[in-house]
Parts: sequence; structure tokens; C-alpha cells
Amino acid sequence: MRDNAVANPLILLGGTFDPVHHGHLRTAVDLFQAFSGRADIALMPAAQHRLREAEAAAPEDRLAMLALAVAHEPGLSVEPLEIQRGGTTYTVETLEILRQREGAQRSLIFAMGLDAWHSLSKWHRWLEIVQLAHIIVVCRPQGSSGEALNCGDALQANRTDLIDDLISTSHGKVLFLTLTQLEISSTRIRALLKQGLSPRYLLPDSVLAYIEKHQLYRCRNRDTDHQHT
Repeated sequence: MRDNAVANPLILLGGTFDPVHHGHLRTAVDLFQAFSGRADIALMPAAQHRLREAEAAAPEDRLAMLALAVAHEPGLSVEPLEIQRGGTTYTVETLEILRQREGAQRSLIFAMGLDAWHSLSKWHRWLEIVQLAHIIVVCRPQGSSGEALNCGDALQANRTDLIDDLISTSHGKVLFLTLTQLEISSTRIRALLKQGLSPRYLLPDSVLAYIEKHQLYRCRNRDTDHQHT
């Protein structure tokens, strides 16, 4: 276990990223800037979709596209842990592994949207999440960052309005943070590609070039997909 007592906070931004687009990346950059560059932002793709679509990209393709998307962006990286674990993964178990890997002192922060926040009480061992990490709830600019806690009073004592609280401690705080939310969706991008239309300017050119090179999102049979070497 390494000593990360003085390491920057590690902020985890999860999702399927199928494909990653400018909406995801703008949120990641906003998080980096909200912490004045004093944080490492890791985009962490889920191992599998809840509802697997025929044209969905394979995990290794989603990782490759993420790597291309963040290649030249300071402070942003890709965390492959959930894909490496494979199968059904639970956030609390992923955080347990990361806590062991990163050490007891490093600030771990799990970022989620309001929709995820409002369903948090249905998550596996959800109350244990704040025993392992902080939570940032990403709010839309037109929304309210003071939305009532959906989890009753369970996490009310964990609320803070100070980013410094997340930097100076390793876990246990919940912060509502208003960030840019671009109206871009992976679902829409996949639909455009399926129709043979261009999604340019919705996602990085490097990601679009990868999609075109490997002919992703065309409803092909996954058994005939290209093999990575």
C-alpha cells in the first residue's frame, strides 16, 4: 500500500461511456477546475450495461475511446478497475478496492448525477459508501444545489458546502455542486451512427475516428467483431 497522505483527491466519474462525449468531458473538466487543479479526475467505465444493446461497444473499445478522449487533457485519466473486474460490479465494492489501493489518507470522491442520488437508497450497501469516500452530487445550473436529501436523514449530517472539506479529509462528506451539463447523450450518438448520420462535434474527433475505423454502433453481431491484439 502506497503512502498517499499528501496526494491530490481522486475523483471518480462513472458511467458506461458508450461512447464518451463532450458532455462527459465537460463535467470532468468542471470538476478539475472546481478543485482549482488540486484533484485527479478518473473516468471509470462500468463493466456492462444494465440493458445490453445489440450495437453497444465492447468494454475494450470503450476503454480505448476514453483513453483517446483524455490523452491531452491535464488532470484527467481513465480508471479501468470495473472493466478489469468484469461482470456485475457494485460501487461500494469498487471503492473498497480503491481504498485499499490508495491508502487510508487519500481523499476519494465518487461523483454522481441527481438521478443517481435520488436512487441511492436502492444501491447495494449504500450507507457504507460514505465510510469509504466522499460523494459529489452534480447538479444542473438551472436546478437547485440544495435539493432535499432523498435518503431521509441518513446522510444529513454528512452535508457540506465546502470543497476544502473534501480535500482535507479522506471520506464521509456529501457536496452538491453545480456544473455545466451539456445536452448530449450517448444514446443519441449511437442512434445517429445507426442511421448513417454524423455525430461530429458531439464527441472528440479522435473518438469519432476510432468509431469509424472499427465500425462501431452498426448493429453488427458481436461474434464477428474485430479482435484486439
